[in-house]
Amino acid sequence: MAVAPGGEATTTLTVRNDTDIVEAYTFEPVGPCAPWTTVEPDRLSLYPGTAETVVVHLRPPRSAEVRAGETPLGIRVLPVERPDLVTVPETTVVIEAFGQLDAALRPTRRRTWKSARFQVELGNRGNTPTTVTLVPVDTGDDPRIRVDPTTVDLGPEATASAGVRVRTRGIVWFGKNTSFPVPITATTAEGERHELAGELVRMPVLPRWLLALLALLVALLLLWFTLVRPAVRSSAREAAETKAKEMVQDGQIQPGPSNTAAPRPGGGQPQPGGGGGGGDGQGASPGTGGGVSKQSSGTIEVRTGGGQPGSGTYVVPPGKTFLITDLVLANFQGDEGTLTVVFGDRVITTIALETFRNQDYHWVTPIEITENGAVTANVTCDRPGTPASGKQAETCTEVLNVSGELRDLPR
Repeated sequence: MAVAPGGEATTTLTVRNDTDIVEAYTFEPVGPCAPWTTVEPDRLSLYPGTAETVVVHLRPPRSAEVRAGETPLGIRVLPVERPDLVTVPETTVVIEAFGQLDAALRPTRRRTWKSARFQVELGNRGNTPTTVTLVPVDTGDDPRIRVDPTTVDLGPEATASAGVRVRTRGIVWFGKNTSFPVPITATTAEGERHELAGELVRMPVLPRWLLALLALLVALLLLWFTLVRPAVRSSAREAAETKAKEMVQDGQIQPGPSNTAAPRPGGGQPQPGGGGGGGDGQGASPGTGGGVSKQSSGTIEVRTGGGQPGSGTYVVPPGKTFLITDLVLANFQGDEGTLTVVFGDRVITTIALETFRNQDYHWVTPIEITENGAVTANVTCDRPGTPASGKQAETCTEVLNVSGELRDLPR
């Protein structure tokens, strides 16, 4: 007897009572077919020497669990009064084969510059083994589609996958997105056919918005160099000239190139020991109040051991006043400690030695020190540094140079 999954088939079973009593019989399907087999009626009473026929209904579901081929079927016939006389007549049921393939292309859409990978996912939902053949549909030279593997063997309820590589010709640097179809045919050995469709979107390397942004940046640069920058420079120049005129009118500076804030070099050379030395610049000019003034500088060198304080002083000569405009500090060894610079009774700066090798200060309005006033450098040496020779020094050595205008006091 043959039956198709999802369909129905019937057969009959004749029961005869050969006993000498009235007997009732119940029927129970047994074996692999039992879940989808029923008997009508499921209970039968017979007089002695009589027989009747019951109908056996076979309704196998359309599922891969119901495998194709020959399957035994048994019906247990159980007498109610004499259960020891139970019997199980058997037959063979031929379950027909059916095919059902699930196939899909994942993902259905890819975005790329040149090539991309897809995957064909397969599932055998039939009740018999099958072989699936995968063939890309010819789309011409672009894009090129390759499937690996091209044939897949699937048992009932089995799943598998195959890789798909799609490659376009060349790279597009500018322009719009271009779409290409990715069609693939999946065919089973029984002739079941599935058309799988995907899409490849080729993007340009430089999208439109990036080109627009680059164009905007170029336009802004041109605008800056042609319009904005000249206007800013002109405004700054005009502001500087206006401020200079106001300072001349207020008497803060004198007109002419000699009253600029540019630094002037000191003229003295370092003297050994903790004292100071002085030197004069070239040229003299008449000063205010009938005195004579000239450019001058003084140099102070301070040497002190590690953990020891030391100081050096430059004293303004009698009958003179020193208008200081420039101060240069040198820590050429890289010593560690502190340096405090004092003009007269005014502390100008306190600075950590390890924060500088050379430092300079300049003033537009001079700092005035009268006769016998002192420029003092106080040094606290924590650790001598290492000069260019590469050998650590035994003492800290700091050099200061003050320069400005040395002017005669009026008489």
